[in-house]
Amino acid sequence: MDRSYFHLHLVSDSTGETLLAVSRAVTAQYEGVSAIEHIYPLIRNESQLDRVIVALENAPGMVLYTMVDKVLGSRLEAACQDFGCPCLSILDPVLTMFQSYLGQSYTHRPGAQHVLNADYFKRIDALNYTMMHDDGQQGQDLDAADIILVGISRTSKTPTSIYLANRGYKTANVPLVPNIAPPEQLQHVKKPLVVGLVASPERIAQIRQNRLLALNASDDTAYIDKASITEEIIYSRRLCARNNWPIIDVTRRSIEETAAAIIDLYRNHVSVGEDE
Repeated sequence: MDRSYFHLHLVSDSTGETLLAVSRAVTAQYEGVSAIEHIYPLIRNESQLDRVIVALENAPGMVLYTMVDKVLGSRLEAACQDFGCPCLSILDPVLTMFQSYLGQSYTHRPGAQHVLNADYFKRIDALNYTMMHDDGQQGQDLDAADIILVGISRTSKTPTSIYLANRGYKTANVPLVPNIAPPEQLQHVKKPLVVGLVASPERIAQIRQNRLLALNASDDTAYIDKASITEEIIYSRRLCARNNWPIIDVTRRSIEETAAAIIDLYRNHVSVGEDE
């Protein structure tokens, strides 16, 4: 199928992460269509907005924005009207609903969601822990984790761990290798939720093959052989079953979907622990 492309301008007085997440979620619903993204973060004064308007005139397209400064927002909308570009503030409907329900006006603070509060430092602490405990490193304090991911090579342990850390969960990940015993402490952790990640042999073989090509490495037959990979998966599943660790098949899951399933398991894990 031939793809069609359109210009999408994302204008934010903060980091632009909200706009990016929303626009990509919507674009993904349209087959054969891709956005050429123009991202403008931290737009907070007239001169910064001037550059956005020039870029918009040179490459007209749809405009999504999040700016709490009404003057800047109105000027952007006026420019879009002049250029014939559809324009939408994605926060306005939500802010209006909140204002109506809560009975108070909002603060007009750009980037207010990024204040250096306790949650922010919790995420930084989680990220530091996760980076130090990637791929089985520093296994002596695994019980300090919130979540421990286990799985054979190329089951998305590291990116899932980092995503969870950004959500504030201290996450360690431990590789499982047949004929090599996992860390002794892993067998005795009490506080963390331990989750096994698995995928189909075909999927793992494909990812491993691409990995070898990217590294310009010689083929390791056992590493990419489907029969060998199947044995690794069987070993992984048996280990998880023996320890009553839940298993998530990541073959057709995105990192975000895997993380959401893990967070759901973790909440149940914590609630069970509190009841005991």
